[in-house]
Amino acid sequence: MKHRFLLRIGMALALLGMTGLLAGCATERRERAEPPPDQLVVGFSQMEMTNPWRIAETISIQQAAEEAGASIVIRDAESSAEQQVTDCLELLSMPVDYLVLAPRLDEGYQRVFEAARDAGIPVILVDRETAGTPGLDYACCITADFAWEGKTCARILEEAFEGKRCQVVELTGTPGSFVAKVRSEAFAQEAARYPNMDIVFSASGDFVRTTAQATMESILQTREVEFQAIFAHDDDTGIGAIQALKGAGLVPGKDVLVVSIAGQKDALKAIIAGELLASVECNPRLGGYLFDTILAMENGEEYDSRIVYSGMVYDASNAEECFNRAF
Repeated sequence: MKHRFLLRIGMALALLGMTGLLAGCATERRERAEPPPDQLVVGFSQMEMTNPWRIAETISIQQAAEEAGASIVIRDAESSAEQQVTDCLELLSMPVDYLVLAPRLDEGYQRVFEAARDAGIPVILVDRETAGTPGLDYACCITADFAWEGKTCARILEEAFEGKRCQVVELTGTPGSFVAKVRSEAFAQEAARYPNMDIVFSASGDFVRTTAQATMESILQTREVEFQAIFAHDDDTGIGAIQALKGAGLVPGKDVLVVSIAGQKDALKAIIAGELLASVECNPRLGGYLFDTILAMENGEEYDSRIVYSGMVYDASNAEECFNRAF
């Protein structure tokens, strides 16, 4: 059997400010001893480790693997869909008992599905969907309710503006990703129900704080767009937009209302400071769902081929009380 490699993430990082520490070792690959013959080996292809959501998801999956007595092998594609396909094929060749895939894009993984089928290795999609046939290309898909998130953001803005004019700039997630597509469509569908609400401009923030800040700065400097609100596809995007607003001399929370998605601690800090209107939770801690499914499959039990979960809304009424729930 070929040697496997393990990306080890210190458990203490879950309790600390871990982004900087983890970024330094995210792609480190270390040879390790073979696991016991009867130990489950699960391969996990993570699309990137560049933000708190991805780090929290990876830690959740690693912790759930340890609790289940499984060996976890992790690859970081570093924001490249092409590298992610390569990583998946490498994981399948080790071999692993299950392949867990957090797909960066909503298509382009057919080679992975075919290789997994040939190897007899079940594929489980987590946090995003991608083009494929359930039951043939993958066994299960576990995601948050992205449509609920997008619609909830529109409802929050409608309630805040109370029928007054609400022109919205949308800062989307990664172009071509399933989550960005669904959140955008759901927000637009809900916004269309309110005569006072219009989406006046849409641009990509790519789920990256610095990218979103640069995008928002460009909008403020070069676009003659009147707007009173920003819908950001995630908290990092929202915080980047807030920084751009402040840099332009605007007061977030007063001149422009910002709503975002995720539920990170930085977002709750912004809510407490009055700069962010609300953050709609998209919980990255899905390791329990994943390994409940894997163990059910191992035991020949019934399992759901599609698991969709939703979260809560953080706003000024609960941000301090719920701070420790955030990631």
